[in-house]
Amino acid sequence: MLIKYLPLLIIFLLAIIIGLIAIGLGYTFGPRRPSQHKSAPYESGMVPYGPAKRRIPVRYYLIAVLFILFDIEVVFLVPWAVVVRQVGLPGLILMILFVLVLEVAHVYAWKKGALEWD
Repeated sequence: MLIKYLPLLIIFLLAIIIGLIAIGLGYTFGPRRPSQHKSAPYESGMVPYGPAKRRIPVRYYLIAVLFILFDIEVVFLVPWAVVVRQVGLPGLILMILFVLVLEVAHVYAWKKGALEWD
């Protein structure tokens, strides 16, 4: 029964081997000429200031988590909108509950000031 998965295993192993070969060839034959200018951090074409490893405020991560939360909401809303007539009233009620729970999270984050960017 597992013999059906043999082609998949072969493709997976080939992909790993080819990837390792490509990395190995680049590491072996690639040029290595480090300099102070090449080692400098580069971001959006702006001249870097301060150390490259500085602390990022927790607010940044909070905004990222909230973005993921509401992005997941869209991921569930779009397929539901496609089949809304097939799921009928129970599907509508469940989606309303889903959106209400996420809206409670949105209002909570808004009241806590998580959406303010200083």
